[in-house]
Amino acid sequence: MTRSSGRHVLFLSWRDLRHPEGGGSELYLERVAAELITQGHRVTLFCQAYAGASKVETRPDGLRIVRRGGRHTVYLFAALLYLAGALGFGPLDRRAPGRPDVIVDVCNGMPFLSRCYARCRVIALVHHVHREQWSCVFGPTMARLGWWIESRLAIRVYRRCPYVAVSESTRRELIELGVDPERITVVYNGTPPVDGAPVARTAHPSLVVLGRLVPHKRVELALRATALLAVELPGLELVVAGQGWWDAPLRRLAADLGIEDRVRFAGFVSESDKHELLSRSWLSLVPSLKEGWGLTIVEAGVRGTPSIAFRSAGGVVEAVVDGRTGTLVDDEFEFFRSVRALLLDQEARDRMGKAAVRHAERFTWPAAGAAFAGVVTGRGPATTPHLANQRVP
Repeated sequence: MTRSSGRHVLFLSWRDLRHPEGGGSELYLERVAAELITQGHRVTLFCQAYAGASKVETRPDGLRIVRRGGRHTVYLFAALLYLAGALGFGPLDRRAPGRPDVIVDVCNGMPFLSRCYARCRVIALVHHVHREQWSCVFGPTMARLGWWIESRLAIRVYRRCPYVAVSESTRRELIELGVDPERITVVYNGTPPVDGAPVARTAHPSLVVLGRLVPHKRVELALRATALLAVELPGLELVVAGQGWWDAPLRRLAADLGIEDRVRFAGFVSESDKHELLSRSWLSLVPSLKEGWGLTIVEAGVRGTPSIAFRSAGGVVEAVVDGRTGTLVDDEFEFFRSVRALLLDQEARDRMGKAAVRHAERFTWPAAGAAFAGVVTGRGPATTPHLANQRVP
């Protein structure tokens, strides 16, 4: 696609990847944006401002980022600035490339409702439905309001818009809420290729949890499993890599469980440190209540590290091929038993790790970008192959 034929795509997202609470959703957005740019599209990301970040930034790959508002006001700023032309698409910014041809409204529970004011094509991007998370984070009143906005109001507002879901699980949940199946395209996450020399596993049993430290990630389950297994496996270590506002309660729980010497809170880790952790660890634990996909699962898979996750947690059922690349469980007791069983069975870990590498290789960012571009241009398929139950060779 030549640059002259490319669209101007505006992503509306409450965060960008460099935000202190940025995670898998933001990584997906920026990697897809990068792929769109390589295909000749122009891409702008609008998101909330935060300390230390510039209001307008243009990345080396061409991605233009505009930051305004805060955690909640970013939604209002998006509407007002779009209508006023001050987002960089009108007379208030002469350097701007023109109004967008397509808006991608990233619906992380709370949508931007851009269909109400935008005069261009709008695509709703949904990582997962937040049915369980609302009550996990908010009180009863706010939880009911948030769920009504997500499950009723947003479905009504975007009723004629195309949707992108990041997993077949999310697609099914959207259909249950009333979205027309023909309007939903599944575009899976990609997986970065292995980079750097191999890193040996730790000599001692080791576990890793990777992700934002928020209640619905349920890192507590990994801490409690570590406490129970520490008696049987005195060398056991758990690394919790990530940052978030739930950090202090998790540290207090580790102290209450008497496992401060067995748990390392690594905080934010760089890409190279992350992949070293995934390479060195015996198992990756994903106790999250809900995930749209499970990016850390396939990232661990690239490094030959099996994962244990919950069957009810949405897209993880596609990221993990149960019994082959890792294990899916139904409750905390089964989670503990599966962690113990795999820590004590090197042959099973090795077999699953090799299968996890093959499974992860199926997902690439160029493929994701090509599929997303098909939705942007209106030429993409309404469905993509369901990979979860395909046989891993």
